[in-house]
Amino acid sequence: MKIDILGVAIDNVVTEEAVSLGVALMDKPGFHYVVTPNPEFILAAKKDAQFSSVLGGADLSLPDGIGVIYASKILGRPLKGRATGVDFAQGLMASMALSGKKLFLLGAKPGVAEQAAQNLRASHPGLIICGTNDGYFNEDGPVVEKIKTSGADVVFVCLGAPKQELWMKKNGAATGASLAVGLGGCLDVFAGNVQRAPVAMQKAGLEWLYRLYKEPQRIGRMAKLPMILVDAAMARLGGK
Repeated sequence: MKIDILGVAIDNVVTEEAVSLGVALMDKPGFHYVVTPNPEFILAAKKDAQFSSVLGGADLSLPDGIGVIYASKILGRPLKGRATGVDFAQGLMASMALSGKKLFLLGAKPGVAEQAAQNLRASHPGLIICGTNDGYFNEDGPVVEKIKTSGADVVFVCLGAPKQELWMKKNGAATGASLAVGLGGCLDVFAGNVQRAPVAMQKAGLEWLYRLYKEPQRIGRMAKLPMILVDAAMARLGGK
């Protein structure tokens, strides 16, 4: 069941449910894509009709940011909890390691995807990573062909929003993959360049605070958390 959060449809799922749906999409005919909306996504979608349309067309839309959860409560349509992109990806890879599905990593700076691949093969024995490509490319064609030639079943597209969502919508079917997942900066996490918050902070919904502590330059992005709450309150007062 999807819940409308300020114009963006979010699936009311926790991580385990999201992974099960993702695994089903891998085996479903055709191409499918997953998005991971946070407050930045929702605020950007209000101003960008194309981005909003791409988010609306996703087969699975995960409640990634804690601000999305808070906004859903203010709107009177509470989501069950977060399903972060990185946790979804970990669950998906665990399944792929058992099923023999092939994964392609796309995005980040040169060398990051390769390091991420090395780490992920070690943490998920049996996982087949059939190729990588950094996010610094000018033409889609060669990258699409590289993914198609690799025989990938799943592509983690880590180009940042909205670029990664638009890329999946435009090029996903041509890659031959059955599933693409927009994962922002996850490759840096998998490569060990960025550390996630302690588990206790993750469970408390304070991962954003840890990121701000580690990367003070993110203050401008973090300021969007209260903005979405104000928008949700205004929408609730307006009866939307």
